[in-house]
Amino acid sequence: MNRQDFIKTSALATAGIISRPFITFANQSKYKVALIGCGWWGTNILREAVASGVSNVVALCDVDENQIKTCQNELKTWTSDQPKVFKDFRECIKNTKPDIVINATPDHWHALIAIEAMKSGAHVFLEKPIGHTIKEGSAILKTARDTGKMCIVDFHRRYSPHNVSGMEFLKSGKVGHISEVRAFVNYAQGFGEQKPSEPLPEGMDWDMYCGPAKLIPYHSDIHPRAWRRQRNFANGTLGDWAPHWFDQILWWTEENAPKKIFSTSTKKSRDNIQDVPENQLVTYEFESFICFWEHSINNKRPVQQGENVGAYFHGTEGTFHMGWHGGWTFYPHSKNASIIHEDPQLDLPDGQNIKLVWADLIKSIESGKIPHADIKHGRYATNMSLLGMLSNDLGRSIIWDDEKDMVVGDVDANKLLRRDYRGEWVYPS
Repeated sequence: MNRQDFIKTSALATAGIISRPFITFANQSKYKVALIGCGWWGTNILREAVASGVSNVVALCDVDENQIKTCQNELKTWTSDQPKVFKDFRECIKNTKPDIVINATPDHWHALIAIEAMKSGAHVFLEKPIGHTIKEGSAILKTARDTGKMCIVDFHRRYSPHNVSGMEFLKSGKVGHISEVRAFVNYAQGFGEQKPSEPLPEGMDWDMYCGPAKLIPYHSDIHPRAWRRQRNFANGTLGDWAPHWFDQILWWTEENAPKKIFSTSTKKSRDNIQDVPENQLVTYEFESFICFWEHSINNKRPVQQGENVGAYFHGTEGTFHMGWHGGWTFYPHSKNASIIHEDPQLDLPDGQNIKLVWADLIKSIESGKIPHADIKHGRYATNMSLLGMLSNDLGRSIIWDDEKDMVVGDVDANKLLRRDYRGEWVYPS
C-alpha cells in the first residue's frame, strides 16, 4: 500500500471510529456537573465539559480553597454558572446531586470518590490511574457494573486521531508479527533539596487531603503539583505516565493482562522528599509477546522523532512508534519501502484530546452503551502499573492471575494488593 492509499484508508477508519461514539451530542439537555479536585488538570477537564454545551456546573470541591478560587476565576470566563463550593466530597455529592462527577483528585482518593458518586446516582469521569491499589480498581469496576453507571477513564490517547489511525495500522498486520513492545518516558527534573515540614497554607485542610492515606507533614513539594512523588498518594512515574501507554498496548493485543512481572530500579540519588523510583525498568511477560517499560527522570535520552515518550512495536516487517507530539511513524525493514508517518491532531492549550473523551461519556450516558475508555480498560492498564510497583517493592518477580485477581502462590504479595485506610475511612469492597 502506498502513502496516498494508506491515508485514504486510515482516514476513513478514523472517521468511522471517532464518529461512532465520540463527537456529536444528540440530546442538548443539561447535565449537572460537579468537579472534585480543582487543580490545573481538573480545570482543564471542566473547560471541555463547559465547552460541550451540555453541562451545568453545580459544584466545585477541593480541600484547598486556593485551588477552588483559581478554578472559579477560570470558570467565570466560560459560563455564568454559579457552582456551590465544598471541601468534603461527601457533602458535595449529597447536597448538589450531580449527574456527572469529574474526579481529578490525587490517586489515593480515586476509589472512594468514584464509588460514592456512582452509588449516589452519578456517572463518573475518572482520571488515570483509576486507583492507588489493585483492589481499589476492582471495587470501582464492580460498583460501575452493579449501579449501571458510566465510568469513563481519561485515556484521551484512545481518542486522538493519530492514535486511532495508528492502531488501525498496527492491527492491519503491516508491521508483521509483533513479539516485543517497549514503552517509555524519559525526562529531566531539577534536583531540589529536602525541605523541612512547612506551615499549612491558609484555607488548606491537610487532614482531609491525606484522607485514607497516612497523615504526614505538609510540604509544598507535595501539594499542589508534586504529590505523584509520594507513594502515600500515588505510584510515581510508573503510575502516572505508564497507564496511557499500557492502554495503547492492551488496545492492540487481545490479551488483558501479563502473566509474569519483574521490576528493578535505581537507588535514590536526590536529597528531596520523593520516595518513588527515579529510574525503573519493568518486564511484562504475556502469552504472545513481551513488554518492557522504562522511565528516567534524570535524563531525556532523545530518540527518533525527538519524542521522549511513547511505545515501540517491533515487528517482522519493521518498527512502529506510537508517539504524542510527534504523531506515529513506521520504519520498515525493507530498504525499498518508505517510512510512513502521520502527524498528530492535538487540542490546545494542553496537547490533549479531552473533548473527545467527554463527548464519548455523554454519548454513552444517552445511549446506555459502554464507552470506548470504559473503567474495565482503566483497570487493566492501571493494574500493569501497580503490578510493576508491587514487584519492585518485593524485589522479585510475581505471577499474576487476572481472572482470580491475585498473585499466584504469594501470600506476601497478595497482602499488598490493598492497604489499610486511616481513621474513619473504610476500604471499598
